[in-house]
Amino acid sequence: MPIATVNPATGETVRTFEAIGAREVERRLAVADTAFRSYRTTPFAERSRLLHRAADLLERESEEVARTLTTEMGKPLRQARAEAAKCVKAMRWYADRAEALLADEHPDPADVADSGGSRAVVRYRPMGPVLAVMPWNFPLWQVVRFAAPALMAGNVGLLKHASNVPQTALYLDGLFRRAGFPEGCFQTLLIGSADVEKVVRDPRVRAATLTGSEPAGRAVAAAAGDEIKHTVLELGGSDPFVVMPSADLDRAAEVAVTARNQNAGQSCIAAKRFIVHADVHDAFAERFVTGVRALRTGDPMDESTDVGPLSSEKGRADLEELVDDAVAQGARVLCGGRRPEGPGWFYEPTVLAGVTGAMRVHREETFGPVATLYRAADLDEALAIANDTPFGLSSNVWTRDEEEVERFARDLEAGGVYVNGMTASHPAFPFGGVKRSGYGRELSGHGIREFCNITTVWHGA
Repeated sequence: MPIATVNPATGETVRTFEAIGAREVERRLAVADTAFRSYRTTPFAERSRLLHRAADLLERESEEVARTLTTEMGKPLRQARAEAAKCVKAMRWYADRAEALLADEHPDPADVADSGGSRAVVRYRPMGPVLAVMPWNFPLWQVVRFAAPALMAGNVGLLKHASNVPQTALYLDGLFRRAGFPEGCFQTLLIGSADVEKVVRDPRVRAATLTGSEPAGRAVAAAAGDEIKHTVLELGGSDPFVVMPSADLDRAAEVAVTARNQNAGQSCIAAKRFIVHADVHDAFAERFVTGVRALRTGDPMDESTDVGPLSSEKGRADLEELVDDAVAQGARVLCGGRRPEGPGWFYEPTVLAGVTGAMRVHREETFGPVATLYRAADLDEALAIANDTPFGLSSNVWTRDEEEVERFARDLEAGGVYVNGMTASHPAFPFGGVKRSGYGRELSGHGIREFCNITTVWHGA
């Protein structure tokens, strides 16, 4: 696909960009390799100073950045501002904590003696240039949650961003440079998807991380695996939102509306399948549908808009196919289910009931404002429905029963279980999934250590 900013609210091509050629890619890889050799020994205090400077710049420029996000991928301006603020928070979080998170570890002296040694230490050392292949749905946040810990660990970053958010990609390239990071510490590669494998295989690239689709994850993981390189993958999700009889139904329904429709439903960790105990199913459904109907869909630059357009015409067409397939097989549309008249790639916030396992919408990720509603007879059936998916990113559980909480925490097949609240990523907590949602973790201490060489330094007696 072309590298271009196409406004999803109008379908208008705003600006196009030329991909860089093979010689420029080679130059940037060489610069990254050279930068790493010196940057890897930069003291934590200096890395922290630089990252704080980048956070300050982003905070000062956040309104302009938010408008770029909205123009490029269509998220409502209010949500774009929140994304920029979240990035500032994450940068400062890692700038202040990375040194402690990567502090030397000292094994138990008894174990050291048992090994025949006099002392030992475990150290976290940077790996080298890391390629990040990032998506368009949170075009700033997805990159920063990789870049902040990677840079604080002493690595350098190479960004291959989605082709429909080139201005965001170039902004990030300039942001870290303007903050004072040495040349080559963070570079954007304006290249197409077909050129990614060659970069992954380059011996100067030591590892790769990808957030995106399952096919893209397979391709990067296959190339990296063939080269025996470390990868972290955050792929799709079809997160369950389980409501049990003891839940606060008003609050659960209110959060459910946001959990499904934020970012026009284009989020891997958005709640997508709403599994409700039979005793409270109808009461929850009424509240939920009422809330979804009240959402305002429209111009994402309008401060009152709740749901903007989907990011692309193909994305809307793919979503329509899933809804049409479900309806053809007997699903009921409780609200929405249509594309509005007029320009832009909008789709009405939708709730489907009567979904069965034979429908595509049950098995595949719905990347847009479409919710599926299920009735569960008891906790066991709720768990069975929740786990009946190839994905396992996160989950939401609404109950005041502590025994039920423990059961869900034990048996849900997901990287996260959020109780009486909406799934959200935060720098302090590890983020990632199981099954086809990927492997490895981002954020927290686990995330910063993903791209570190864990080194044992042992001394003989």
